[in-house]
Amino acid sequence: MDVVVTVPKSFGLDAWIGEGDLPGEEWCGLEWHFYLGNGVPNIKPGENVYIVYNGKLRGYSPLIRIERTGRGCALVRHNGAVAMTIAEPIQGFRGFRYRWWDKQCEMPFPNWKQS
Repeated sequence: MDVVVTVPKSFGLDAWIGEGDLPGEEWCGLEWHFYLGNGVPNIKPGENVYIVYNGKLRGYSPLIRIERTGRGCALVRHNGAVAMTIAEPIQGFRGFRYRWWDKQCEMPFPNWKQS
């Protein structure tokens, strides 16, 4: 199942953008981790990890694998990010949720880097 996570506002959009291969970029050879403190989602490699920041869905990246970290885990990705959004705002949350919208609601988000 696809999962949805939130980048904390305190972390900052620029810091998050600086952490990984951006939509349309070739793979730089590094892997990127999104850490969850508690729980391990039911997601398989190739399914999508969607990112929310500042009330907006910003896009997704395909999951490469899950690394367990004590009670939580790291969702590992590299290239393949897609900038997209949905019309509804999404309030930030801790942990993860499963994608609740129909994929037909997804639309391109060319201004995904704007707060």
